[in-house]
Order: sequence, then structure tokens, then C-alpha cells
Amino acid sequence: MRVELGPIPPEAERWLPENEPDASGLGINYADAVLKLFKTTLDDGRKILAKRRGLKVTITIGEREGEALLRRVEHGPDVRDILSAALTEAAANAGATYSCTSGILALELEAPAKPQ
Repeated sequence: MRVELGPIPPEAERWLPENEPDASGLGINYADAVLKLFKTTLDDGRKILAKRRGLKVTITIGEREGEALLRRVEHGPDVRDILSAALTEAAANAGATYSCTSGILALELEAPAKPQ
């Protein structure tokens, strides 16, 4: 089941380091602006949420949770690539697949288990 979370908001682009430098070197403000898109509830009642605490990004899908770190050395220096790699890893750990195509964020989720 594919869930489109929406386009990257224009106000997030304002927080890119070339526009508004931050001391982290990871684009923390940009990451926070993008992670706001993940707050949603699916038709089947599962909630999707993404949050950041320090360098750790956590994606929660229903009862499942996945974590990843923002890694500048491995995925940098572009903050978009750093965040994308962290979201891909966190989504995989939560049982989903993350994609960003033409600026549209999406998750490919497993179908919910049917009660027996």
C-alpha cells in the first residue's frame, strides 16, 4: 500500500545550509521541516509519525518503529542526501520503503494483518 505524504514544503528549502547555515552541518532545521510531513493517520487507523532527537531519526508506523542516524561522513555533504539515507534506513527498520520522487515523499507499506 503506497502512502503519499506530500511534496517537500517550500519553507523547508529556506532551512538549507546555503540559505540559513546551522552549526550542525547536517541541516537539522531542514530535517525538522521535512519530518513534519510524516504526521498522518491511515484509513485503517495506523498512525505514521517521524521525529528527530539529536542525530537519531525515528519513524513510527502503527506499532512498528524504525531508527536511523543522520550520517554526514557516509552520506554527505548534501543535507538532502543525509536525510534521505536516514529516512530510507528508518523506514526499512519499521517495515516500509521510503521514496522521494519529484519532491513527493512516499512510503510503501505492508498491508495490515487481518484479524482472525
